[in-house]
Amino acid sequence: MYRILICDDQKIVCEGLQTILNADSELEVVGIAHSGAEVLEQIPETLPDLVLMDLKMPGMNGVVATRKITTTYPELYVLVLTTYDDDEWIFDAIRSGAAGYLLKDTPPVDLVKSIKGTLEGKSFIDPQVAGKLLSEYATNFGHAQPPTHYTFTERERDILTLLSQGLSNAEIAQKLFLAEGTVRNYTSVLLKKLGVADRTQAAILAIRYGLVPDQNHSD
Repeated sequence: MYRILICDDQKIVCEGLQTILNADSELEVVGIAHSGAEVLEQIPETLPDLVLMDLKMPGMNGVVATRKITTTYPELYVLVLTTYDDDEWIFDAIRSGAAGYLLKDTPPVDLVKSIKGTLEGKSFIDPQVAGKLLSEYATNFGHAQPPTHYTFTERERDILTLLSQGLSNAEIAQKLFLAEGTVRNYTSVLLKKLGVADRTQAAILAIRYGLVPDQNHSD
């Protein structure tokens, strides 16, 4: 059973999401918050596995709340669910550590699938915003200098290689005979070493600069 904490300032939205998620036998809504400050207060009490986060809220917005959550609770996933597809909101949310970005017109079945996938270590980006993210990453990395200062342990390099192949934490754990929590911890360390906010950026950086074996060639 996955524990979900909803954060949205509109009560009717929260009620609808709670109904949708609680209808799935693998999901349980353990709390509802209506602001960034409120969600931070509820995390120690509700112990969620994932926060479903709106962005534009009174007081502390979802971007600031996401940054505080991912800094304080690196093992906790934040999945954005918002009406905003403006570049500024998208980039700020991803840079703050959001594991995915969905719009509120996402069909319920896809929302549930995205939540479960996120909890397995995958990243879900709404197709309407994916192009903007890829363009931004390509532009940034296109002007970046090849890194020379990265040092990885053998295990970190193994995990970075599999992460770059699009494998989830659960799949990486199975291949390397590790606990999923151990893989999640290694992934957090890798993101910090690479100076990126999410797995997608890490994979792009690793492939672009040859930090992992060439996936187009086999032994």
